[in-house]
Amino acid sequence: MPPKKKKEIVPIKEAVPAVQELEHTEPEPEIVEPETVEPEPLKQISLLTGEPYGPRIRLVSEKAEEESSDDEPESDDEEEARYREDHPEMPSEFWHIQKLIKYMKAGNQTATMVSLCLLKDYDLTDKIIQKAIQEMGGLEVLVNLLETNDIKCQNGSLSVLLQIATSTEMKKYLIDLDIATPLIQMLKHPARDIQILAAETMAIIARIRKARKQIRIRDGIPLILDVMDVPDEVLRRSYDELSQASKELVAVAIGCAKVLDSLGSSPKVKEELRKYGVVRLMSRFLKSKHTQLIVPTMGIVQQCADLNVFREAFERVGIINDLVRHLKNDNVKLKENSALAIFKCASNRETRMMVRQAGGLDPLCKLVQSEEVHANKRLLAAVTGGVWKCAISPENIMRFNQNGLVASLVALLEENEDERVLANVVGALAECCKDPTNRDVLRIHEGLPKLIRLLSATYEPLLENVPLVLKECAVNEKCMDIINDSDHQLDGVRLVWSLLKHPSDVIKRNACLALVPCIRHAKDSPEMVRAFVGGLELTVSLLESKDTEVLSAVCAMIAEIATDPENLGILTDHGVVKKLAALVETDDENLRANLTLAIAYCCDWNRNSYEFGKLNAVAPLVNYMTSKNKNVLKGVCIAVYHLSKEPLNCVTMHTCGVIKYVLRLVGSDDPEVQIAAASTIRHIRKLALTTEKFHLKEM
Repeated sequence: MPPKKKKEIVPIKEAVPAVQELEHTEPEPEIVEPETVEPEPLKQISLLTGEPYGPRIRLVSEKAEEESSDDEPESDDEEEARYREDHPEMPSEFWHIQKLIKYMKAGNQTATMVSLCLLKDYDLTDKIIQKAIQEMGGLEVLVNLLETNDIKCQNGSLSVLLQIATSTEMKKYLIDLDIATPLIQMLKHPARDIQILAAETMAIIARIRKARKQIRIRDGIPLILDVMDVPDEVLRRSYDELSQASKELVAVAIGCAKVLDSLGSSPKVKEELRKYGVVRLMSRFLKSKHTQLIVPTMGIVQQCADLNVFREAFERVGIINDLVRHLKNDNVKLKENSALAIFKCASNRETRMMVRQAGGLDPLCKLVQSEEVHANKRLLAAVTGGVWKCAISPENIMRFNQNGLVASLVALLEENEDERVLANVVGALAECCKDPTNRDVLRIHEGLPKLIRLLSATYEPLLENVPLVLKECAVNEKCMDIINDSDHQLDGVRLVWSLLKHPSDVIKRNACLALVPCIRHAKDSPEMVRAFVGGLELTVSLLESKDTEVLSAVCAMIAEIATDPENLGILTDHGVVKKLAALVETDDENLRANLTLAIAYCCDWNRNSYEFGKLNAVAPLVNYMTSKNKNVLKGVCIAVYHLSKEPLNCVTMHTCGVIKYVLRLVGSDDPEVQIAAASTIRHIRKLALTTEKFHLKEM
């Protein structure tokens, strides 16, 4: 071979002694011969050994022209030996995979296809195999193959990527390589099998947020909706009756529905779907004969049901009836998605009525009572959620009572039960117990002790609902005796009161709402309230909350506590008057209704009524009388009555024109409002007469 002959040329050997002689003599410029440039081949040899440089340089040198076949295995072995020193535990498959990736990189179509076929024989879900493919740059090659014009290479690459993408780490790496762009383009491919594989792969990577964004901004959503729009005749016929072409159409639609199911967690994607009319497509698919298509479609339906605009659209196109129908399907995932969709949609009154009319309440009850469903916590959580929201309508509670629902729900109140299930069960009981008969059912089946024990839980949605059940049950004397047991074994009221320290505003609000009937109906209520060390101080401190719902609930609670003079004195010592007066400028109607009652009952201690006037709380209350809200009018009427016991407040109220308002309220249907309004007028007239007599005596 020419290179070896070149190395045997004699002048090269003679050049070395010549240089050695030059070391002992004066150097002459002419003596440096051009043959000394010949060490370049020696540098190439040193590169091939891999000593000073990494594998990338070695890979490039392999592609140089006229390389000998002997150099490749030497280089491979040295690389593998070095890698084995760092990773001695790697199995033999690791090195086989690396060789396959190298053949794919060669650029030869046949070698690439053979490598892809061999790759598919390995367990591509194995992390070691995935690591080998990634470290050798195999993922880049596989993604690049998607952009080739060779259908076999595209098919092989997609088949490999479909398995590799199951790993979260691989998903993220592929997304960084912008795999979304070629996948979107491949949905336009004329070959159905390519479309199916592309959709299946996209459905997997779309579980990552970055991929969802890429698909959305690259206009993938309208393309997906267009590709999956199969004819109605294909949807109406069973799979076995379809031609091969129609079966492929269904498979493409299933793949695209899975993509939408993965994309559906993004709020911006939901808006895109709404804009491109996905609801009509959902309605058609839910009526099809193909369960494999209905399951992912129901998945996107239940995700879109988070938005009210979708819930209203589902009501218009009749999707609610489909939700009820699929509750009876044998497919577990389909039942779960259907129940979840009902759970979310039933927050609308119209949907609750449609579920009842479609006969959906009985299947929900049967699912709650099924032992098979009890074993599947995700399905049980979805079903109990649907029951909870449907129970908001009193008409539905009547049907639930016929099915013995409350007893079935109480059986699920175990402390080791799934948290989501417990939260939904307790929410359903809170609604069902608005019916007085269900309070006794709950008590008879020993549900109250179980509920009180759940007050020690940490799951916030559960802690939001438990006080609401106790709130409904506290009006029942027998239930109240259990909640506030004399031997303090359960100590339900104390546990509810302790929730006032919770950071969640919703939990604090619901705890206050529960304590109002507890304080009202408990035996020896004043002593019970005072028994909680620091309880009244904690209650007053909640008046500093920024949440109007919490403030409203606390005011209702203070109004109930203040009916006892001794407790009112303690509240006053903790500065309740000043904090209530600071709230009078509010515009919230619920807060106004409860605030006025709290002010009214706090006036009955010492000089509190005078203090409210001094803090300029009286004049703003007169403005409340322009409200149309009956609760606000009742509260403010009672408040001005109590405030009018202080002469200076009468002057302020008269100046603000309170007379015309209270004269109107004297004709109220509520006797308490009538008495309060008339008493207020009496106090103001009495002050006016006293003042007039005083002036006459002076004259």
